[in-house]
Amino acid sequence: MHSSPAPHPPTHPPTRLLQPWLHDLVAALAPPVQLWCGPQGRVEAPLGAQGLWCGDVRVLSRLVATVGGAVTSPVLAAPDGADGQLVVSVARQLGDDAPDPTVRLEQRRRVSAHGLVEELVLVSAAHEPVLTEVAVHLAADLLAMDAVKSGRTGGPVAPTTGAAAGPDGAPAVWERDGVRSAVSAPGAVVATSADGLVLTWRVELAPGQRWTGSWSVEASDASAVVSGAPPAGWVGQVAVSGGDLRLARWVERSLADLEALRMRPADSDDVFLAAGAPWYFTLFGRDSLWAARLLLPLGTDLAASTLRVLAARQGVRDDPATGEEPGKVLHELRRAASTAEQAGGTAFLPPVYYGTVDATPLWVCLLHDAWRWGLPLDDVAPLADHLEAALAWCARAAERGGGFLRYAGAGEGTGLSNQGWKDSGDAVQWSDGQLAQGPIALCEVQGYAHEAALGGAALLDALGRPGGDRWRAWAADLAARFREHFWVHPAGEGAGRGPHVAIALDADGAAVDAVTSNPGHLLGTGILSPAESALVAARLVQPDLAEGRGLRTMSSLAAGFSPLSYHGGSVWTHDTAIVVAGAARDGHDDVVAVLGEGLLQAAESFGYRVPELHGGEPRTGSGSVPAPVPYPASCRPQAWSAASSVALLGAVLGLRPDVPGGRLSVHPTSAVPSASVSGLRVAGRSLDVVIGASGAAEVSGPALEGLAVDAPV
Repeated sequence: MHSSPAPHPPTHPPTRLLQPWLHDLVAALAPPVQLWCGPQGRVEAPLGAQGLWCGDVRVLSRLVATVGGAVTSPVLAAPDGADGQLVVSVARQLGDDAPDPTVRLEQRRRVSAHGLVEELVLVSAAHEPVLTEVAVHLAADLLAMDAVKSGRTGGPVAPTTGAAAGPDGAPAVWERDGVRSAVSAPGAVVATSADGLVLTWRVELAPGQRWTGSWSVEASDASAVVSGAPPAGWVGQVAVSGGDLRLARWVERSLADLEALRMRPADSDDVFLAAGAPWYFTLFGRDSLWAARLLLPLGTDLAASTLRVLAARQGVRDDPATGEEPGKVLHELRRAASTAEQAGGTAFLPPVYYGTVDATPLWVCLLHDAWRWGLPLDDVAPLADHLEAALAWCARAAERGGGFLRYAGAGEGTGLSNQGWKDSGDAVQWSDGQLAQGPIALCEVQGYAHEAALGGAALLDALGRPGGDRWRAWAADLAARFREHFWVHPAGEGAGRGPHVAIALDADGAAVDAVTSNPGHLLGTGILSPAESALVAARLVQPDLAEGRGLRTMSSLAAGFSPLSYHGGSVWTHDTAIVVAGAARDGHDDVVAVLGEGLLQAAESFGYRVPELHGGEPRTGSGSVPAPVPYPASCRPQAWSAASSVALLGAVLGLRPDVPGGRLSVHPTSAVPSASVSGLRVAGRSLDVVIGASGAAEVSGPALEGLAVDAPV
């Protein structure tokens, strides 16, 4: 009889480093400080992004309260405004021996530009006195943001000073590499523990009594490159009433979130919007430009300051290590070099990184749009040299790219492999799922460059500078080349087989044929003829793209489609809003209605703090889901997601100012029922719009001075 062979021991795949998920965390923001707690109200890193952050460093990695030596049972952890959190929990082991809880702990947290203050309130409804201890357990790992984002962890760091074993002792301090956090706890016994600090208060409560205590942490970073900025006063300035209440609620929530994302460089008072929290709490060229552009209905101040911030850092030399080139606008600004995980490995990014192909033309587009919205020519003139440098960069980039703006991607592990807004490693695919090989020429970047050339020409004319005719001719040549190379005419018939614009050209100049959201960015840029614009618009509202509560980044008919792929089937709010705004400019009301309704459904589902992106699952038909599926690692709030509410408002109102030309057009789309909007701004002055049930528009306010109004009556 033969014996059976010994079984092989089970094999296990190597442990992966996983990006932390954010979808169930609660955030509080006050740049450069942010606090992220778990759904139970506790901070328990190394569990992902939880923690108190000062800039790019985590200064608290643990924040856990106990009552009577036991962790309390959570019942609520919720935002309290953009800069606060409210956590309510129950001490079930204390109080009356009855089904109803009688002792509860409230933690009211408020962050500021300088740190965190937490108020502790212990409340007793018990029939007998309660004698107990309230304690807060703290730890700090002082990890960098990019390390946490890539899934790495670190052990707690011992405080460098303080932690006196008595009430009101000296603050306990963590300090490393210029980052400092100091904990104070009036009335508490502050002691060190195996992994950090314990703050303890002895509490005695009579029936019906409450006790209040507090502690704080003051945080600073000597190497910070950005800091917080004062609020703009948007909250309460703009009011939407009547009509679709979802839009009103989304705008209201977004304005509060946008106030919490306002930042300024350490060396300037000019304001920009941080891209988003937690990972992108700093200056990003593309993101900050788009956010300011989408928010032009609130005024031009943010646009002007964002333009100045980026102009001050515009490239002046060729540096392959950072991607800097003369005239080029930067991609990202950090306190130190960082890493980014992408397909194929880890990318290393310098502190000032220029790896973006689209920020430079977008800078010009924002300058031109802000001028049309009423930015005075006196504010434009100081940026004229930067304008000409940016246009010159576009021309050089197109010349070396064989007629189109291209990017070569990362080299030797430095920089991002894809350098458009879809910057993940697998963002540019063929319809069969194969990755396109670079250098890549993205379709939407050519549209941005075309719009920048025309807008730049108009600005040069207004400034009395030469070159306008040159750039108009350059734009016409680019449009002709685009028409010849980017259109795909599939063979055969069936769903998704009609003519469409390729996402990109690959290294061989072949049109990468996947159907994506990218061509939607061409609407309103002028690079398409009216007939081509109509074809693009009609393709965008087909179910394979438009059934995901917004615009899917990739058609569900593509082989590479996945509803939770970062750029291969998910829905990005700003992507959809950009397309909606362009569709409104080109007169495609059906696109505004279909995609706008998807955004409103998503906004309602997310409580109007719309995340960076969500899953592209269908809202109707086979496989439909009742609510959008969160993308687990999605940032929120995100500047361009929040700004999308204002862009949608402007699109449905059909608001199109031309202050230099002395005109204001207001043509509401059929997507908006009767509504009243107040507090919009054109040329620095207030504008109110009332839309009647018949679609008539009543426009009023100081902004109308000197403007001829074109509106239905």
